[in-house]
Amino acid sequence: MKHRILSLIASVSALILAAAHTADAQPNPQNGWKERMESVKIAFLTTEIGLTPEEAQKFWPIYNSVSEELDKAVYSTFSSYMELEKAINENKSEKEITKCLERYLDALASQDEIREESVTKYRKILSDTKVAKIFVGEEKFRRQHIRMLQHGPGIPQSGQANR
Repeated sequence: MKHRILSLIASVSALILAAAHTADAQPNPQNGWKERMESVKIAFLTTEIGLTPEEAQKFWPIYNSVSEELDKAVYSTFSSYMELEKAINENKSEKEITKCLERYLDALASQDEIREESVTKYRKILSDTKVAKIFVGEEKFRRQHIRMLQHGPGIPQSGQANR
């Protein structure tokens, strides 16, 4: 058990150091920001979920595939929303607005479907507790980064550390 914990800590530390090294190697802060963010997210989620090295080896390829699908679905949702908003602003016909609305609702449903399918995939390799921790960890990560954007990096605002 101690060996697994030490392995996990070493893995997370290596990921954080790699992310820091990548950040130092990039003179322009915009270059590679997504890769750095992904590295930090991997380290964060690995710790939050409590993945063993064996679980992590099976989990991350599935998670990355699901994330890619979700990114496409989110883009589709955003695009269909923009079309819907444009149709409303241009006073399009009821029929055209209905088509745009249906595309938007389908795109939203697609995101939900991907998330539901991901749970089935994750349950093949993880306990339900760890599957639940994926979603809680993602939300914690998202909120943490929203707070950083609002207040800057550093100490969280009082009472917000675990939200």
